[in-house]
Amino acid sequence: MDQRLELLKEISELPGVSGFEDEVREYIKNKMSGLCEISRDNLGSIICKKAGTSERPRIMLAGHMDEIGMMVTYITEEGFLKFQTLGGWWEQVMLAQRVTVKTRSGDVLGIIGSKPPHILRNGDRNKVTQKTEMFIDIGASSREDAEAMGVMPGDPVIPVSPFAQMKNPKYLVGKAWDDRIGCAVFMEVIRDLQGKEHPNTVYGVGTVQEEPGLRGAMTSVSLVEPDIAFAIEIDIAGDTPGVKPHEAQSKLGKGPSILLYDSTMIAHRRLRDFVVDTARSLGLKPQFNTMPGGGTDAGRFHTYKAGVPSLVVGVPARYIHSHSGIIHKDDFDATVTLMTEVVMRLDRSAVEAIKGE
Repeated sequence: MDQRLELLKEISELPGVSGFEDEVREYIKNKMSGLCEISRDNLGSIICKKAGTSERPRIMLAGHMDEIGMMVTYITEEGFLKFQTLGGWWEQVMLAQRVTVKTRSGDVLGIIGSKPPHILRNGDRNKVTQKTEMFIDIGASSREDAEAMGVMPGDPVIPVSPFAQMKNPKYLVGKAWDDRIGCAVFMEVIRDLQGKEHPNTVYGVGTVQEEPGLRGAMTSVSLVEPDIAFAIEIDIAGDTPGVKPHEAQSKLGKGPSILLYDSTMIAHRRLRDFVVDTARSLGLKPQFNTMPGGGTDAGRFHTYKAGVPSLVVGVPARYIHSHSGIIHKDDFDATVTLMTEVVMRLDRSAVEAIKGE
């Protein structure tokens, strides 16, 4: 397995639901040690500073470290766990899935369950089971038994989904592509910049708590104070049955995607054009998408102080916000290549032109 595949495997399999990103942050810190200056904000976002030939402009490349998951909220008398979701879960993908409850005493395996369909009334069988009716079965016989296993309210719950290469090995299955893929991109960009002169200072940032409200974006941007900001994200792939072309435009294996609109930000026009021109000069054909029903950390970056030109660049992914998603290795590689070249070209004059100065 090559270095990038090893990175994607390791970072995908790490546990790190919103508010519990410690292991992801430590992993990034260890991998980036010696390649850049490392610090953090008070919420736990990690900041990897790669100095170039000039302090300004400051270029921020951010991926959020957190993944969707759950938190234990209550233990029933019978030893089942009730939970609060962390991030947006779709009920249809939750039942019968394996999860890991992270306790102070160690990991506890569980399965998400509900009342069996065989004993439901006819009218209820065709209804979607609501999250409030679900529970986690950890094989405990009582509340005391569950507590003896180390489980307590507040413990994070992580989906179980090992990394794998499909029959076509460029198709990669794993959990948490949203948004460990963004973290892996900025890590590889910083690695690719080693020994190269770039006319700026680059900040690779792994933010916390993006899923419940873009929280780490607000704290980290105030420390970096960037001139240009990128949220490196996954993008919703529209190449599966039932998806109309205008609903989700990007496809696996066709390269990086640029998000033109979401509920938190409209793409900065001149920065968009700069990235598109850079991509085309590299022989890449950028994809485009919109996401009216969601947002990214860039929604906080672009409104910081007097405003920061910002853009979302994504790696297409299938089945986001579920236990397992699929990405294409070529898209990851192309995104790293594109963002490395973008950084190399973002000198003071380019940034002034983007800002319209």
